[in-house]
Amino acid sequence: MAFIHMKSVSIDFPVYNVSGRSLKKRLLQVATGGQLGAGKDGNSVVVRALDNLNFRIDDGERVALLGHNGAGKSTMLRLLSGVYHPSSGVYEREGQIGSLIDISFGIDPEASGRENIYLRGALLGIDKAELESQVDAIIEFSQLGDFIDIPTRTYSSGMHLRLAFAVSTIIRPQILLMDEWLSVGDEGFKYSAEKRLTDLVESTNILVIASHSKELVSRVCTRGLWMEHGKVRMDGPIDEVVSAYFG
Repeated sequence: MAFIHMKSVSIDFPVYNVSGRSLKKRLLQVATGGQLGAGKDGNSVVVRALDNLNFRIDDGERVALLGHNGAGKSTMLRLLSGVYHPSSGVYEREGQIGSLIDISFGIDPEASGRENIYLRGALLGIDKAELESQVDAIIEFSQLGDFIDIPTRTYSSGMHLRLAFAVSTIIRPQILLMDEWLSVGDEGFKYSAEKRLTDLVESTNILVIASHSKELVSRVCTRGLWMEHGKVRMDGPIDEVVSAYFG
């Protein structure tokens, strides 16, 4: 059973060397809706990126993170993935995490496509033996043919994305994190990519996706979290949250 549980979780980021800029600090406080506070050392200000989060996500839920740019959606995804840790409160999780937030991360332009399969796979935490058993399938899906053994710096942007997508979507985590729905390649590849991504989403216990697409979240998700200035403004069934957020 997979679950995510946030108990009074906040994340603060200190910004140093601004103690003498009292006017600027005051302007920033006004501009960020009071989300800035003084650091304990007196030589910094603190940006509160996430503020007192309290919610639980259970098996079977597909959750949409909604909100304007800067609302805290990306910080939330990084917290869920373990990149960030709470400054206060408790974050509990059961289940293996898989992330499709940056599918090109870790790809070396000087390495061949085949070598990059192993590099990207290692970053995803995939066991080498498991990866080796899927290399041929990854190459076939990416449609790179003989290009798989030449440096990726020679690839077009479309070839690069096909390789990154093919490797990144072999994961089968219990909890899947996404920043928008992935759409890669030409029309022919998009069909295969869409089916592969849909199969991945359906196989995972919990999905958390940040998106600005009303149609997408209404189709894919069961629940919405509307974020504003690092806080959860609304949490409920996706149709109710979509109706309130999109007006």
